[in-house]
Amino acid sequence: MKYLLPIFILCCQFAFAQKQDTRFNTKFYDAVDKWVVFDKKEGEQSYSLGFIYIDPQAGFTYNYESALEMQGSKVSKLPRLVNDSNIKVRLDRNTFDVLVLSHEQVKSLGLPAEPEWLATYKVNQDFIEARVGIGSAYNAAGASHHALPILQKAYEENPHYPGLEFELAYAYNATQSFYKAVIVLNRAIENDPSNFWYYRELGFSLKHLNNLPEAEKAYRKGFELSTERDQRAEMAINMAQSYFNTKDRVKFDEWKKLVEANADPDSMFMAYIKYFEENWAKPI
Repeated sequence: MKYLLPIFILCCQFAFAQKQDTRFNTKFYDAVDKWVVFDKKEGEQSYSLGFIYIDPQAGFTYNYESALEMQGSKVSKLPRLVNDSNIKVRLDRNTFDVLVLSHEQVKSLGLPAEPEWLATYKVNQDFIEARVGIGSAYNAAGASHHALPILQKAYEENPHYPGLEFELAYAYNATQSFYKAVIVLNRAIENDPSNFWYYRELGFSLKHLNNLPEAEKAYRKGFELSTERDQRAEMAINMAQSYFNTKDRVKFDEWKKLVEANADPDSMFMAYIKYFEENWAKPI
């Protein structure tokens, strides 16, 4: 698929707004295809008006319309400070909540229910490639509960579509449906036994099902297939945590060494190891 609109990307300034107004209480991923307002930053007089949509390739995106004044429910647009007609901001899980404009407010601003350019992103959204991209965007945003129905439907149609099994298993793990993730991942591994990401997710699933011997097997296979130190450190810290919880010192030390061999000294992984060591004698 090709998406034709050129874009000018801004830094995601909305992650740094000063959160005060309780009207701003909608997660950005719950405001897809809506006109929204971002809260003003401290010291600023106006708000930011725009439209949130999903680009299946790039994820959640905010299309800036203009600055906005609000007094109660009354809203009015201000002149644009930037002449570029296509200013877009990529949103992530650190983005602050938004205020969704009502139908009456949208109408009062002279805005269409949906911008004309949105059709460019909608035209191919029934394709499985787009649905996997949309599911991935929800996963990345921390909204796997929204990803699941999209990915499940795609899985029924073509379970081995590239990237689909990983995203579906990730969504199951994120929503604590670990057994369902195991089923998807075992089938995925049968089809593609050299895919590292399947073993990483499988180890996570099995760990949370308290099947530590099988989790170890999955993670050790992941170690064989990956040379990325961060990924190895993440798998190792997951097992170290499990053995910290069960107070199995021998196994803990075994995985602790793997963390130390792959993690930077000032990383969060080593901070966890320090915590485990300092709290070993304390009850969980």
